[in-house]
Amino acid sequence: MNKSIRIALAIVVAAGVLAWKHWHGAPDWPQAARGGFVVPPDATSFRAGQLDFRACELKQRNSAATTAAFCAPFRVPENWDAPQSSRKIDLRVALIASSAALAERDLVVLLAGGPGQSAIDVWPQTAGAFAPLLKHRHVLLLDQRGTGGSNALTCKRDPATDEGFDLDKINVYTRACLVATEQHADPRFYTTGMALRDLEALRLALGAPPLDLIGVSYGTRVAQQYMHRYPDAVRSVVLDSAVPNAQVLGSDFAVNLEVALQAQFALCTKTPTCAHAFGDPWANLNKLRDVLHAQPVEVSYRDPVAGAAKTMHLDDASLATLVRMYAYTPETSALLPLSIAQALRGDPAPLASQVQMLSTELEGLSDNAMQLSVLCSEDVDLLTTRPQDAGTLLGMRLSEAIKAQCAVWPHGTRSADFHAPLVSAKPVLILSGQFDPVTPPRYAEEIAKTLSNSRVLVASGQGHSVMGRGCFPKLVGRFVETLDARTLDAGCIAAFGPTPAFISFNGAAP
Repeated sequence: MNKSIRIALAIVVAAGVLAWKHWHGAPDWPQAARGGFVVPPDATSFRAGQLDFRACELKQRNSAATTAAFCAPFRVPENWDAPQSSRKIDLRVALIASSAALAERDLVVLLAGGPGQSAIDVWPQTAGAFAPLLKHRHVLLLDQRGTGGSNALTCKRDPATDEGFDLDKINVYTRACLVATEQHADPRFYTTGMALRDLEALRLALGAPPLDLIGVSYGTRVAQQYMHRYPDAVRSVVLDSAVPNAQVLGSDFAVNLEVALQAQFALCTKTPTCAHAFGDPWANLNKLRDVLHAQPVEVSYRDPVAGAAKTMHLDDASLATLVRMYAYTPETSALLPLSIAQALRGDPAPLASQVQMLSTELEGLSDNAMQLSVLCSEDVDLLTTRPQDAGTLLGMRLSEAIKAQCAVWPHGTRSADFHAPLVSAKPVLILSGQFDPVTPPRYAEEIAKTLSNSRVLVASGQGHSVMGRGCFPKLVGRFVETLDARTLDAGCIAAFGPTPAFISFNGAAP
């Protein structure tokens, strides 16, 4: 399967007395009348509800650093509709203990994006955003079935299929992936709906505490679906870079990217130093796309991590993937006008290095086939090929690839109301970035229309996944504490703004 398509698919948290009682034979939390369970600073294990947690270390990718946590085994049926006869799968569960002597009873739950991300694996990168929440609450991490340590549906790519966009190669790759996956999993049961039942079973096993859901990107779909099916289990919800229930994943990828890029590049043309250096970055991008479409190039470059000399096949598909993923954050999108201009001047090595770096960063997600179980069961029958996308940077490649793979991949089921808008009076805070290339602010506004106790906050100049930026961690902490989004003092978001484009690889103009 073409690497650029694979990556793109990957795309689209009185104490002393109570503590003594808990550790010396008093009933486990959830029977406690007030407050949550106690985790003493020097604890190596504890019991919560029916689960036995033991101290563990969460690894950080490409680093020797680890994060202290508590892990517990949790087994569920692969098929919740036939639990007795179904294969059993082990889900990876971790808990990050609050710094409070007696934490609140409600648990914060991180619902990761993708589809395909592991909540536990991404925790080290997202932990800072949860610091205010950890002052009073524990954070529960569950790798959604099919991801991370929860019977992951992982299919290693064949490097020989990385060049060009070829539906036949995609078909061959998908069939091989299916054969490998079926050795340990039935892909029909790795859907959002089944994952919701896992989370509810885990909550009940912990004694049925109320949950504060923090969903990011695809995780916002999980949060909305869970709140719809288990409303009494939810105390509050934060949706970061939200996807409406009605949205068909993949349908707006091309147009959303175009709108975000044009808005970001327009800032360059309005800035004298940037305009002088690059002219019109949008025109430059389209010109480079046409050049690489007509004549892909073999690029010699240095691996940005290892420093080894390498070569890469660079074409319009890999360019589109790079640009899309770099548009996710203001820091990386600020590099695009410069890298595009360099390539047009005959030096595509910086672009090749960035493609390599992106591929390395997203390797685990792009090799995860759980996203196919989600897309093929929940979206593909509603996904239409739109001729108007043909002239866009992404074109129709993503929708064509999704359809080709879903022609092979087994389909699970979705509920009849799966794509209905969420209607609720629960407290909901929705965060969005002005230049988000995949879940734009209009999605947040659409979701809020049927949530009577919600508020949308848009960060100027920001992209995708914004909860960890600026004052958002503080605002989220206050919201979860007070359950009042409407009167939340959010004046601090006025400090957000765009990142100036790099004029050289040393940074923006002074």
